[in-house]
Amino acid sequence: MSAHDVRSAERPAPDAVLTAIADYARNFTVRSDTAYETARYCLMDTLACGFQALKYPACRKLLGPLVPGAVMPGGARIPGTSFELEPVQAAFNIGAMIRWLDFNDTWLAAEWGHPSDNLGAILAVADYLARNAIMSGKTPLRVREVLTAMIKAHEIQGVLALENSFNRVGLDHVVLVRVASTAVVTSLLGGSLEQVVNALSNAWIDGGALRTYRHAPNTGSRKSWAAGDATSRAVRHALMALAGEMGYPSALSAKTWGFYDVLFRGQPFSLPQPFGSYVMENVLFKISYPAEFHAQTAVEAAMTLHPKVKDRLADIERIVIETQEPGVRIIDKVGPLANPADRDHCIQYMVAVPLIFGRLTAADYEDAVAADPRIDELRASMQVRENRVFTEEYYAPDKRYIGNAVQVFFRDGSHTERVQVDFRDGSHTERVQVDFPIGHRKRRAEGMPVLVRKFEASVEAHFGARQAERIKALFAKPKQLDALPVSELMAAMVTNGSAA
Repeated sequence: MSAHDVRSAERPAPDAVLTAIADYARNFTVRSDTAYETARYCLMDTLACGFQALKYPACRKLLGPLVPGAVMPGGARIPGTSFELEPVQAAFNIGAMIRWLDFNDTWLAAEWGHPSDNLGAILAVADYLARNAIMSGKTPLRVREVLTAMIKAHEIQGVLALENSFNRVGLDHVVLVRVASTAVVTSLLGGSLEQVVNALSNAWIDGGALRTYRHAPNTGSRKSWAAGDATSRAVRHALMALAGEMGYPSALSAKTWGFYDVLFRGQPFSLPQPFGSYVMENVLFKISYPAEFHAQTAVEAAMTLHPKVKDRLADIERIVIETQEPGVRIIDKVGPLANPADRDHCIQYMVAVPLIFGRLTAADYEDAVAADPRIDELRASMQVRENRVFTEEYYAPDKRYIGNAVQVFFRDGSHTERVQVDFRDGSHTERVQVDFPIGHRKRRAEGMPVLVRKFEASVEAHFGARQAERIKALFAKPKQLDALPVSELMAAMVTNGSAA
């Protein structure tokens, strides 16, 4: 934090956090093979989420130019559509479709979030730069550079989230998407260290979106486009910095007017470890279920119970759900649920659906499924409790578990068979418990083939057969994918319709 006399008009040195982020974004060399391998899977998974989102009219209506007709031939393409847009609006489009179904990767710490949200800004700027390079007879950006930018964006967002809780002061985690995207795309655009610092300072001065739209009684669809908004702001700040717009060196630490005093209760940020590639290596994938991540293992436990309860739903007396403290705070929700955004952030709803149907898909949050009276009947019977061990293991750096346990009790005094789905040692305890989901690093060998199938199924459902095979072939050979110009990758995902 800058030491500065508040009476003086002399500009201080930039805040140390700004320079640390900027230096990492511009100068750090990623040498982790594991990080690059995970980033390739992350690219596949994130695109899969976007293609699935294009099935939903509520998402499609937000895509394309902000003003009808304001397209940019030769600009950035929007995967799965025919849109070509200037990179600010392109970042919004890609960011919104990535996040729409709450199905992309997750990072859980003092703050949580979805680091692949940053791909909205990264892909938009990378495609724009690659196409411009080709038109100028220069070498275009390669996919390897996109993967590097992804690793760095994940790291900036994730390390800032380790010990700094923005949700506890009412701010949404997309503030970290805006900051991480600003740093990496300003660097991609060729910004100097000073220009990256300037852009970052403006990103922090934007403040932060309130979490109003993520919580009852105001839960709504903005939570699905908030990341798109953050990435578009990032690209705007980057382009303005490259045009010479000034920055604000003590944007964080300025007394009274800086981010810390205005929005963070006067506390400076904690950076408990240097920036490297830790976050990408340990990121959590949502592979099986489009569910808020604190409930992923609860859904898995409910799926285990489905065969035992599906024929006895009317006999259920109560259902006990044990979860972590953040799960209680964020997704323990009673009363009427107004829309899909409300439902996919309700642990009771996310447990009820698999208990009844043996599944949980994005379509299960829509009104047609939600109208089934059995869902709210089961919700009314549920008791959600914090399990302190789950909370401790959630925050432990060497574990990062996301434990949940579910048990069903019947009116005749019987209850469901008690078994622990525990991938540490295979032991059995007296409740249905899953400590970490299939997307956890400890289950990579099990999870990555399922992630690939998720990607391939999403591609096959959205594109014609020949184009789908071409896209799948591009991702089948990592070295060739790394060397592919970004413009060729994006061209392979263009469709004839705006959102076919």
